[in-house]
Amino acid sequence: MSPFQSKPFRRLFSAQITSLIGTGLSSVALALLAWQMAGEQAGSVLGIALALKMIAYVFIAPVVGGLAHRMPRKRLLISLDIVRALLIGCLPWVSEIWHIYVLMFAINACAAGFTPLFQATIPDLFTNDKVYTKALSYARLAYDLENLLSPTLAALLLTWVGFYQLFYLNSLTFLLSAILIAFTLLPKSTAHDRPLQIWHNIQFGISAYLRTPRLRALWALYFAVAAAGGMVIVNTVVYVQGHLQLGQQTLAQVLMASGAGSMLAALWVPYLRHHFADRSIMLTGGLLLGLALTLGTRMLPLAGLYLLWFVMGLGSSLIQTPAGNLLRRSCRPGDSAAFFAANFSLSHLGWLVGYLLAGWLGTELGLSWAFGVLASMAWVALLIAWQQYPKQDQEDLWHTHTAMHHTHPHQHDQHHDHGHHHQHASADQHMHTHQHKPLRHKHTFVIDQHHPRWPD
Repeated sequence: MSPFQSKPFRRLFSAQITSLIGTGLSSVALALLAWQMAGEQAGSVLGIALALKMIAYVFIAPVVGGLAHRMPRKRLLISLDIVRALLIGCLPWVSEIWHIYVLMFAINACAAGFTPLFQATIPDLFTNDKVYTKALSYARLAYDLENLLSPTLAALLLTWVGFYQLFYLNSLTFLLSAILIAFTLLPKSTAHDRPLQIWHNIQFGISAYLRTPRLRALWALYFAVAAAGGMVIVNTVVYVQGHLQLGQQTLAQVLMASGAGSMLAALWVPYLRHHFADRSIMLTGGLLLGLALTLGTRMLPLAGLYLLWFVMGLGSSLIQTPAGNLLRRSCRPGDSAAFFAANFSLSHLGWLVGYLLAGWLGTELGLSWAFGVLASMAWVALLIAWQQYPKQDQEDLWHTHTAMHHTHPHQHDQHHDHGHHHQHASADQHMHTHQHKPLRHKHTFVIDQHHPRWPD
């Protein structure tokens, strides 16, 4: 079965494509705006804007993810799209560089809320794991195609309109995305059983994520992805136009090689999962990244550069495409927004490190040193992931519960079969102080209110 047989997925995927195209156009327009306002200091302006983007992603995503269950999911997604549309529409009117910084932080703060909540909605559409894997692959392809096609589309549009109009087009794409989501029938959010305290909900996602071994391995692998991605995004232009003394056309072709590798892996992953475990696929991706970055220290000629960038795209996608499956397996449906937000935040912490190291090392010590240090980062990440990711990654685990006495929203289920003077159907969620008796049993294990630690 194809995920496109689901009408809600078709509309959500269309909303994703629409907003990605607009974001790609704005990336080009932002570079031109920075050049117009700062001249030769444009790189510094863009670097600060990129750092602010990562800071918003790291710190805002867990807050929104932890509190998203308190708000209607569809209304929140639509509101964030509309706010982004209004903020992007303000960029043509800026008169000071600090205006750019404020607007970019605000826009990306909205994105830090929108993206993980959007990602957490997709698993609710599919009960079949294979269909969901295909949906993840298509989502990965959408990002790769945007990276390849948006610069081309922007170049074509700039022959007809000024770069200010690209910001307005991005506003329009966010409004179209909001309309598509408004006409999408989303499944009802699953109830959660977390206490009502605000701080507990904000920190729950990251705390639970880091207590799950397979997700700790995933986080480590994101640092390998960021090491390779930092070299590709920050230093491709330095390698091609500085070291090799070649032109912009070659620069575009080298970036396309990375995108081609990423797309190929995204297409492969649903078929690879028929024969290999997610652990094997993702560790292989980390191995490819370590090897490619290590070979990069030799400062290869153009043919070798094409191969390295292709392999880095391939390895990155082998890690990132199955990530949604790991998150889905590692949380209760009611906690998915918190887990996806934690993943979004922690992965972008890796990207922040990768960007900063790639830029600073490449400028201060040269590309060979940058390759070497980032290769070391990738190898350490791979070693940590290999050690943290259980070789037999079983879902059903034996574990023991000690006696507990606490209060939180709950239903009558295997953990809540107590009697009390209120009569509730098993599906009715309610809250009162209750006690759990000591218990040892086996079932699908995830970190939640009743399973705060991973069993030994």
